[in-house]
Amino acid sequence: MSAQPLETVAGRAADAAPEVRTPAAGPARDERRQLLLREREIAARHMGVPMWGYSVAALGGFALWVALFPLAMAGIIPLWLGFLVSATLATGGYVTSHEAMHSNIARKGEPLRWLNELVGQVSTIPLIFPFSMARIMHLQHHYHCNDPLRDPDYPDEAPSAWQAIVKTWLNRQPRNGGSIHHYKRILAELDSPASRRAQRDTALLQLGAMAFFFAMAWSGYALVIAAIWWLPRHIALSYIRFYLSWAPHHPRTKQGRYENTKVFKSRLGHIMSMGMETHLVHHLYPSIPNHRTKAAYFEMRDVLAARGIDVSPL
Repeated sequence: MSAQPLETVAGRAADAAPEVRTPAAGPARDERRQLLLREREIAARHMGVPMWGYSVAALGGFALWVALFPLAMAGIIPLWLGFLVSATLATGGYVTSHEAMHSNIARKGEPLRWLNELVGQVSTIPLIFPFSMARIMHLQHHYHCNDPLRDPDYPDEAPSAWQAIVKTWLNRQPRNGGSIHHYKRILAELDSPASRRAQRDTALLQLGAMAFFFAMAWSGYALVIAAIWWLPRHIALSYIRFYLSWAPHHPRTKQGRYENTKVFKSRLGHIMSMGMETHLVHHLYPSIPNHRTKAAYFEMRDVLAARGIDVSPL
């Protein structure tokens, strides 16, 4: 969690995509090399920062989410309040799990690795989306961003924002042929111990959640389970799919390291868009945590512009 030396930056940038190859000779090569060095110097200043806030938010948020059930069942809080809090926590949970997916809280071999994994595990339970599955799919997205066959998020593409919002719901339907079938195919192609574990974890979490739903409904708390878990989950998944997948990657026509995502201006602002306005920085350097991508972007803005990236939205 301390500041990282510059020599580690290049390796961590590889989490996002292969390095861009420049011309073999000529001034363009030297210029691009200097731009890359400046880019990495800036990136290094935003890596290795304290990450305790994510751990506190994840564990505290999960504890609050669990507490919503008895509070609503006892009538201590109204269902509408429980719904709003739950939807907020379920949506925000993906942000904390996202940092754990990239091992930004603690990398393998570090003393706090267990905390990194715990944050990831608890953050995605409200979404009924196990961390093992979320991590595999997200890393595959980085490796194959905008590839129609290998990017797990490619089915989120739609011609317009409203169509994208509708598609976030349709893609979760079993007979639609969207994200669910795309995920299954990618997992089958990976055919690794990790992919098989992710499938097992998904089945167990979904069965456990369905059993809890049934037990709550059978006990007379159908409205509680609907308001505190079922509906917030679906709203959170649509919100996440729209802002983390569709908005920064539309129209998904390019796959280059500097072209597979874009800078955009959200009507809801940087925080409400979950920091995705500057998602480009995350794809370039996944080890820069979400709360530092905006600052890193504005320091890096001239460098990115010199590379031909459209920085006009911000």
